[in-house]
Amino acid sequence: MNYEINMHLNDIAVIRLFGELDHHETEKIRTHISKTILQGNLTTIIWNLERLNFMDSSGIGLILGRMRELSAVDGQTLILNPSNTMKKIFQFSGLASFMMEGTEADAILHARGIVNG
Repeated sequence: MNYEINMHLNDIAVIRLFGELDHHETEKIRTHISKTILQGNLTTIIWNLERLNFMDSSGIGLILGRMRELSAVDGQTLILNPSNTMKKIFQFSGLASFMMEGTEADAILHARGIVNG
């Protein structure tokens, strides 16, 4: 398994991706997270890409698709710690404003509207 999903208070999902994310892995994650979104409590997905080495176009589609599903419930998405190569891909995809660097705890606080500093 190349991913972990941790729930925080049932409304924030932190998805950690590891190694390589290809079409096969993308399908497993899509099924899992879409079920969670459809249950109605999820308001935020934080994609932690810190340990992701490679992502093909299906990975971009995975993130964009979940963003669309979450938008139906006014949800939000954060892309945490993407590699430099992935940053460029996300910028070209119009997702630069969803990226951030930091810890998962920082991202959870940010998602809840709590800003440090």
